[in-house]
Amino acid sequence: MKRTTLALLGLVSLAACAQAPQGAAADAAGSQAATAQAPAPAPKAAPRPDTPEGRALAALRELDPNIEPDRLRAAPIPGFREAIVSGQTLYVSDDGRYVFIPGVNGALFDIRQQKNLSEASLASLRRELLQEIPKSERIVFAPPDPKYTVTVFTDVECGYCRKLHQEIAEYNRQGIAIEYLAFPRMGLGSEDYRKMVAVWCAPDRRRALTDAKNDRPVPVRECKTTVNQQYALGQRVGLTGTPMILAPDGTQLGGYVPPRQLRERLDKLAQGGAGAGAP
Repeated sequence: MKRTTLALLGLVSLAACAQAPQGAAADAAGSQAATAQAPAPAPKAAPRPDTPEGRALAALRELDPNIEPDRLRAAPIPGFREAIVSGQTLYVSDDGRYVFIPGVNGALFDIRQQKNLSEASLASLRRELLQEIPKSERIVFAPPDPKYTVTVFTDVECGYCRKLHQEIAEYNRQGIAIEYLAFPRMGLGSEDYRKMVAVWCAPDRRRALTDAKNDRPVPVRECKTTVNQQYALGQRVGLTGTPMILAPDGTQLGGYVPPRQLRERLDKLAQGGAGAGAP
């Protein structure tokens, strides 16, 4: 099974990773003996393969042979079936080719091509939008001859941004250049924002950024910067948290990704791999 499919299954099974409330867990433990004797529910009759429900079920089982929807019926969207799997609602086209997962990070998948169509469209837009920020406004940490260059929206306060920066030398050893853009996650006008403006106004931005991420003081400065523009750009490219790593083609590679793993994802993307994007 290809990685694109596995990524989709990861979205489907998010609810299964949530920890049950303590009260519910206690109730479950207390009733274990009683429920152990409960008869298993009768298996549901499988829909005929030549029906929209049958094709939808077959499509879902291409993703996971063990999928057993709790509900499968006509959707409010014409041409789709609605499936509920482990508390997650999915929409499958009546021909069994497309699966749509709604939500904040919703996506439309083409099962036949093993492709996330939503991410492909957004990646194309990101690539165009990133060109609005000139190279001179990025803070760059790069090896002499980088194999890959990624854009990272960063914040000076967030823990994973700091962790990524602590490993900047290893990213460079992996042949990866990091081009930082500012995204003060506390918003414009915040203390976080003022620190990032001071970094971008510093005569040595690389040193100032490293100092800020290590709680060393950065002299307060004001100058004409594109920090506001970078912040707005982050919102336009779909940023929901920092750091955000983007490949040259606009594909989102994740938040914090360890150096070796990031190199592997970039290699797969360069080879046309379907699973190089964020999980």
